[in-house]
Amino acid sequence: MAHVIAVAGKGGVGKTTLCGLIIQYLGEMGKGPILAVDADANSNLNEVLGVEVEKTLGDIREEIAQAEIAKESPIPPSMSKADYAEIQFQRAIIEDDDFDMLVMGRTQGKGCYCFVNGLLQSQLTRLQNNYPIFVVDNEAGMEHISRGILPSMETAILVSDCSRRGVQAVGRIAQLIRDCGMKPKTVGLIVNRAPGGVLNDGTREEIEKQGLELLGVVPHDDTVYEFDCDGKPTVQLPDDSPVKKAVREIVQRLHL
Repeated sequence: MAHVIAVAGKGGVGKTTLCGLIIQYLGEMGKGPILAVDADANSNLNEVLGVEVEKTLGDIREEIAQAEIAKESPIPPSMSKADYAEIQFQRAIIEDDDFDMLVMGRTQGKGCYCFVNGLLQSQLTRLQNNYPIFVVDNEAGMEHISRGILPSMETAILVSDCSRRGVQAVGRIAQLIRDCGMKPKTVGLIVNRAPGGVLNDGTREEIEKQGLELLGVVPHDDTVYEFDCDGKPTVQLPDDSPVKKAVREIVQRLHL
């Protein structure tokens, strides 16, 4: 079964950026094939990795729903809806050199994401024997953990900025993991965008108060912001980027 690395944290702390860099470095280490999973309805992990998404699980769900009411269905008469869906799910997997990618996406219009969450859960269960490592970029918050969407979780990487509120948020996620009976081998914190790569005493105090293991600190780097503004994939940062260096050191400590 795949070693599932779940990356979580509150919105806006840069977890998707770090998730992409972790995937890139694991590929460089020869840990592939890796399944990169964008489990956020507001999908943008592909932009960090520099790949195009043609179809998401949400798109497939909408296509099949529309086929049920359309005069001319895209589903061949000789094929069941289940078989057609399975073919489309396979086509939704994006293939790259060191990783494949699956994007949850979202359904159209109003309503919750329960159905597409269920699709994601079933596809991850189906694929868990095909890859040695899953890296899952979770949505902001705790839904995928609380609903048990992930087939397992061996490593939980919780991402925060330097604020006490950010650290408190990941402290709640760590507690939820325990409350849900999950027992990952590693639950650790990455503090992102630290000025000069240094934490102040208040942040360190809150980390200790929350009982969190600090995996590492990633420094603030204006180049990441510039890449984002220019529409460049973050994985194209130069190898001597302080952000890339920090992520490499953190991944090495995980002994994956």
